[in-house]
Amino acid sequence: MAKTFKQIAFYVDQEKCTGCKACQIACKDKHDLPTGVSWRRVPEFSGGSWKVDQTTNTFTSNQFTYYTSLSCNHCDNPICVEVCPSTAMHKGENGIVAVDPDVCIGCRYCEMACPYGAPQFNADKGIMTKCDFCRDRLANDQDPACVAACPSRVLDYGEAAELRKRHGATADIAPLPDPSITSPNIVISPHREARPHGDTSGELARPQEA
Repeated sequence: MAKTFKQIAFYVDQEKCTGCKACQIACKDKHDLPTGVSWRRVPEFSGGSWKVDQTTNTFTSNQFTYYTSLSCNHCDNPICVEVCPSTAMHKGENGIVAVDPDVCIGCRYCEMACPYGAPQFNADKGIMTKCDFCRDRLANDQDPACVAACPSRVLDYGEAAELRKRHGATADIAPLPDPSITSPNIVISPHREARPHGDTSGELARPQEA
């Protein structure tokens, strides 16, 4: 039986994430994505410093690092849908934001507008592509590929309202943008060192991978 939701959402437990990127690899493999196209990424946010006490020959540190498994958040107010001139980008069944490949003209407006970098241009096909929440797997009562592949059980999914009831409504975590921009359907259990969006005490590691 197909799994149905009013508004589907991803849940991320940052405390458990080791940055192994098994979710990212599973997504690329499942959807046969070309080089340079990653519907799910695992950005690393790190910062802090350490200093040596020359008298005692000891050091203190306030360094931190944490990871956030991230894909499209199937937002309540998806800017990608708003700016799409061809109506290829749309919000449909289960609240999933998807792109119609037969209608997309490859203008990349959605790519420029999305603060999460979710829509990705496939140069081989000349169109935009993005996470569709593994709709085919949901239809067969299976978990999305990223959720199924995670060895640490970092990821989960479900009805957005139910996930927020169980885990809180936190989505305001650096290096993610201000959630008020699009009202993303992502629920995060923050890492103990997590910083709010806009934080300047850390920075995105290897931004080319994020």
